[in-house]
Amino acid sequence: MKNGPLALAFHALVVAFMAAPLVLVCLVAFTPADTLSVPWGEWSLRWFRAVFEHSDLMASFRNSLVVGAIAASGAVLLAVPASLAIARHEFAGRAALNALLMSPLIVPHLVLGVALLRLFALLGARGSTTWLAVAHVVIVMPYALRLMLAALAGADAAVEQAARSLGASRWTVFRRITLPLMLPGVTGGWLLGFINSFDEVTMSIFITSPQTVTLPVRMYTIATESVDPMMAAVSALIIALTAAVMFVLDRLYGLDRILVGQR
Repeated sequence: MKNGPLALAFHALVVAFMAAPLVLVCLVAFTPADTLSVPWGEWSLRWFRAVFEHSDLMASFRNSLVVGAIAASGAVLLAVPASLAIARHEFAGRAALNALLMSPLIVPHLVLGVALLRLFALLGARGSTTWLAVAHVVIVMPYALRLMLAALAGADAAVEQAARSLGASRWTVFRRITLPLMLPGVTGGWLLGFINSFDEVTMSIFITSPQTVTLPVRMYTIATESVDPMMAAVSALIIALTAAVMFVLDRLYGLDRILVGQR
């Protein structure tokens, strides 16, 4: 069934509404002026040069990459056994465990930030990239878990049972059958975990130290002191990087297969 003209117009308006801020911030990044303005005539790369010459921004960018990679990997490592237990086994408290692991999605990050700040202070663990990544694991694990549960729900458990009945060990069944079946969920969970960790600012404000300030926190700090097109240039670079990664993944692997599980 094809969409009518009214539906197509509505969809076009929704897409335009979502894309307009991204396009606008990318245009502002090329302004030669010292204020946030669209460059209607002259274009300049001065604010991109300013970004790469800003040592604090570059250090924060590296921190975000490291923390995001550690948090996403840790979330996947925890979500794999958790999803297998919830999806493949019946036990008392299964629903409660699922709700507990998903609870960071509904708990405000401000509350989590204050709670983790107090916990890390009691443990004497502030100022470490490792502990910052541990905090990020808490908030990104639900995304990985949700995608893995969806992947396992769409996989036929009879295939695993058949392999077991033919003498395959549990490790062989997991390595040769279960893991390939849930691979789209694992890959998509890692990507969503990394993106959400990289973008996290509310909780990170409370638990970062001067040595572990992430890029969103650095941008927030700079924006509170002065607003100039350099923030637009940083945003444009992040948008371009995200688009490039998505394009490469789509060409090499297929986003439908990664995020949805289609073959």
